[in-house]
Amino acid sequence: MIAPEGVDPLAFEVTGKGPLLRGESAGRGQDVFLCHGLSATRSYVVHGSRFLPRHGFRVHTYDARGHGASEPGADGYDYQLLTDDLGRVIGDRAGDGSLVVGGHSMGSHTALTYALRSQDSLVALILISPVFIPLTDGGPDLTRWDARADALESGGPSAFGREAAEGIERAEYRETVERLATERAALHAHPAAVADALRQVPRSWPFNSMEDLARLKMPVLVIGTGDGADPGHPFEVAERYADAIPDSRLVTEEPGESPLSWQGGRLSREIATFLNG
Repeated sequence: MIAPEGVDPLAFEVTGKGPLLRGESAGRGQDVFLCHGLSATRSYVVHGSRFLPRHGFRVHTYDARGHGASEPGADGYDYQLLTDDLGRVIGDRAGDGSLVVGGHSMGSHTALTYALRSQDSLVALILISPVFIPLTDGGPDLTRWDARADALESGGPSAFGREAAEGIERAEYRETVERLATERAALHAHPAAVADALRQVPRSWPFNSMEDLARLKMPVLVIGTGDGADPGHPFEVAERYADAIPDSRLVTEEPGESPLSWQGGRLSREIATFLNG
């Protein structure tokens, strides 16, 4: 089924137990819920592409608690709370048919946590640039997230953008990351809440071990990102997810190309091909 061209998004609000969440739905067809990454907004999953709503999918995106136009989370920011919020959005917006959940980075872990909770309700899962690996001994340096929170609080969007681009060697990628990070930081109605999330979410575990991923029953699309452009989302992590998930497909950009996760139209086409396959 192909939905009519020019499908306009319709804004929604979800209330109830938890902060008020604001989002939008667009298109007709199978329900697809997409969650954005930490410090981003709903505009930064497929980057404004309308390909999915125009080709048989009803796409729902929303600003996570404390982000964008949504209200702060009085009880904090961790993956269990983020997943509860996704459940509220699904309960409010989903139709009677099958549904798909997915997301980028923090959003991918939120979607994954929901999938582990509610396997029977899903027909597919989309994980874009996952980053979490459960490590009991040491693990990644999380102080970079504290530095980003400090930069946002003390210097605003421009300081946050500069901090987010630290460590990227190629100048063109560093400039793009700084620009995008600065732009998205300016979209938050509650920047202090985003700073809180930057400190709390990376210290939260969406699942306990890689063996948990073997329990997933649905087909899963894993989208990896080349390390040169986005070292914060190592390609090795995407490979480990794909290896651990029984029914998975791993895709990425060609060497030297801009990350697939940054290309909204092409990313949407990959998702549609996967879901229609």
